[in-house]
Amino acid sequence: MYRFLLTPRWWGINLFVVLAIPFCVFMGTWQLGRFEDRVQSHEEAGKKPDPSTRAAKPLDELLPVSTETSGRPAVATGTYADQFLVPGRKLDDREGFYVLNLLRTEGGKTLPVVRGWLPGTADSARVPAAPAGEVTLTGDLQASENTSSDGVDLRGGLPEGQLGMISAASLVNLVPYDVYDAWVTLTEPEPGGAGGAMKPVPAAAAQGSGLDLKAFQNLGYTGEWFVFGGFVLFMWFRLMRREAEAARDVELGLAADAD
Repeated sequence: MYRFLLTPRWWGINLFVVLAIPFCVFMGTWQLGRFEDRVQSHEEAGKKPDPSTRAAKPLDELLPVSTETSGRPAVATGTYADQFLVPGRKLDDREGFYVLNLLRTEGGKTLPVVRGWLPGTADSARVPAAPAGEVTLTGDLQASENTSSDGVDLRGGLPEGQLGMISAASLVNLVPYDVYDAWVTLTEPEPGGAGGAMKPVPAAAAQGSGLDLKAFQNLGYTGEWFVFGGFVLFMWFRLMRREAEAARDVELGLAADAD
């Protein structure tokens, strides 16, 4: 009754099932491993001291930015140059904007510095003037933002002097000098201006070090791959049972032989 399993058509079906189920198990296990790695990274990050409490180091010693150096206090010396506003940024659940100035360092490269946050609509008239002359500042180091960073505006069409994303890739087209692939956020408030004192912007946790949406996506994909593998096995069993019942009916004379 099960001789049909040796027909060319069923050889193809069987081969597909034999390959598909191990592949689904492999992919599900791989996605589960990615989730477990993110959980482990999150737990390890929780055991480490707050990066901002560690000793400040010169900027160049902390580059390139990694999960180890993100949030560390970095020291840089230079003079403030171009200023940009970064609209649509929340702080304490209030809408506002970042004030970002480029610091031209002694080496010639510029470092994006978020001097603070102001509530409301981005307006350069409300922003306190940046300190004049050479300054030495300490700020928490951050990696350049990307399209998945919180608060990033990818719509384009922003007014002149505004940025949707804090990154070297965005700034290099707007200024005539090299830009560090990193930025810092000042931890101490500056004197207020027409818009009041700017609030310091807390450093964000390094991407990949927490249980973000991507971590739970990995867990969801794990379930999907295992479900798909089970579905393949279920459908193979259903097809096999249906064809076996048809063959039995033919043997009993209850149905015409399809052949």
